[in-house]
Amino acid sequence: MNISLDSFHDPEIAGILTKKLQELDIKEPMTLMHVCGTHEHSLAKAGIRSVLPDRIRLVAGPGCPVCVCPAGDIDLAIQAAEKEKVILATFGDMFRVPSGDRSLESMRAEGSDIRVVYSPLDPVKLALDNPDREVVFMAVGFETTIAPIAASVLSGLPKNYSMITSLRLVPEALVFLLERSEGSLDGFILPGHVSTVLGRRGYSFLENEYNVPGVIAGFEPVDILQGILELARQVVAGPPFRIENLYKRVVRENGNTRANRMIYKVFEKSDSRWRGIGGIPGSGLKLKEEYGYLDAAERLGLEYDEEMVDLPEGCICDKVILGEAESEDCPSFGILCTPRSPVGPCMVSSEGTCRARYQCRRVQAD
Repeated sequence: MNISLDSFHDPEIAGILTKKLQELDIKEPMTLMHVCGTHEHSLAKAGIRSVLPDRIRLVAGPGCPVCVCPAGDIDLAIQAAEKEKVILATFGDMFRVPSGDRSLESMRAEGSDIRVVYSPLDPVKLALDNPDREVVFMAVGFETTIAPIAASVLSGLPKNYSMITSLRLVPEALVFLLERSEGSLDGFILPGHVSTVLGRRGYSFLENEYNVPGVIAGFEPVDILQGILELARQVVAGPPFRIENLYKRVVRENGNTRANRMIYKVFEKSDSRWRGIGGIPGSGLKLKEEYGYLDAAERLGLEYDEEMVDLPEGCICDKVILGEAESEDCPSFGILCTPRSPVGPCMVSSEGTCRARYQCRRVQAD
């Protein structure tokens, strides 16, 4: 189906796609997973799950970099903020994510100099404007954010700038999810933003090594419905499976090769911990040796606490980001855990599954 740029919210087109989904001859239940916080917001806001066939279950995976940032990484940022003459810069979503009984928000209330930034260039400017202070950037994100962080490093940085890295890679997470699920995941709606960097070819391992289908989709209702339809059609038809790029207005076959070169000029893969999930081999990035002088932990003598607890008792964010539970399954959801007083990370971040479900539930109730 050819869709013009003006049609991605068209209810008539959405209705056609929904009808085609309902007409599929689905003999066995299927579980599809998306791994993107923006997709979850679009799904929840448009109520797309309510129009899916009964045998299609669409679950949310670990698509929010803030939600999977482990408590130990946040503790490093808190330690840095406690140092004299240190300005800690962080993206706004990190501000309220808990680490034990503390957060960056509580540290600022106690007098630490913590600034919210909106771009990897903002902490660089902070360092230039405050040459007598150390500026520590808590760098959190997936490939889409990692690329401009790498670009800022390659452009040259002030001597009073360093970073705490909590950077995660999507392909390695997909491998982990597939191997953990033991065949219970039938296919992936792949993240549009990350795919601009990776390209369609960045997911070729899914079709070549795991024989699992995937669809790269945009974020509007018609985008998502079209993606679900294509993915469900593949599952019904059976192997061989393929990765389809339905977001060609943004995503190219090979992605952004320049961005990928910059990323791996500055960083190298490392085993990494994901909040509530545990360690995933090769799923993180660390600074290469030649850029080790930018490591705030080394520069400031920060110590990683391996004993930090990622989730408070009763929180099921780990099951939510693994697609093993819905936000609404949590007894605290919308009662003890709200955006105003979040208990778990999935309610804190604007990309979190619980936050999306709560906000859209409130809109519908009004």
